[in-house]
Amino acid sequence: MTKNTDIAASGDLRDDIDETRIPAHIAVIMDGNGRWAQSRGLDRTAGHVEGVVAVRRVTEAASRLGIKYLTLYTFSTENWNRPKEEVDALMHLIVTAIERETPDLIRNNVRMKVIGDTSRMPSYAFERLGKCIEDTSACTGLTLVLAISYSSRWEIKEAVRKIAHKVAAGEITPEAITDNDVALSLATAGMPDPDLLIRTGGDFRVSNFMLYQIAYTEIYLTPTYWPDFGDADLQEAIAAFQGRQRRFGLTGEQVEEGR
Repeated sequence: MTKNTDIAASGDLRDDIDETRIPAHIAVIMDGNGRWAQSRGLDRTAGHVEGVVAVRRVTEAASRLGIKYLTLYTFSTENWNRPKEEVDALMHLIVTAIERETPDLIRNNVRMKVIGDTSRMPSYAFERLGKCIEDTSACTGLTLVLAISYSSRWEIKEAVRKIAHKVAAGEITPEAITDNDVALSLATAGMPDPDLLIRTGGDFRVSNFMLYQIAYTEIYLTPTYWPDFGDADLQEAIAAFQGRQRRFGLTGEQVEEGR
């Protein structure tokens, strides 16, 4: 789960990546914006602004590498508890940045999707995000998933409610509920579970992010603050991912035999 120090932290690492084993879905906990700014004597908002630049870099790199889904933990339900000035600035920054990047998303065939409790978002933000989602809906390349006003506990609670309504309506019995029923009731319905979860900023926790979906996800931690994370860092994470044996509860011998 720790950063692979055997791989160079900078430069082009494409030779270290097996293009036949690129993870289909990468999820990222983008941490360290505020600390990046404070370490430079700047206001925390400056870190969030620079974090938007990192989002563009990583999205473009993911698209070039052929990744199908990139999910970014953009704003958690817990983030609503931050100082109002920071929350307002973040909402404005998120929406403005997405609007600005939408033409490039379309040009690069990137489709945008939002998951989370959007009912808590300011109406102006929700409406403007909806326009960006609609504008990119015909794109068929990378799907960029922004987790905004999201928490896994909220998502699981909502999934339980959906299934409970079906039971109450007689559409399904409790005994008939399957893993697939649960997966289809989550905000990520129709998406594969993440193959790789990256957390920047040096902390060792998953922070209420995709708890159901990451049951067998490989986790990669780096002390690099999100504003400094770029193409080479993403390639390094993928190379580290490819160096692991994914056993899914089996023994290593069983995995090798299956190959």
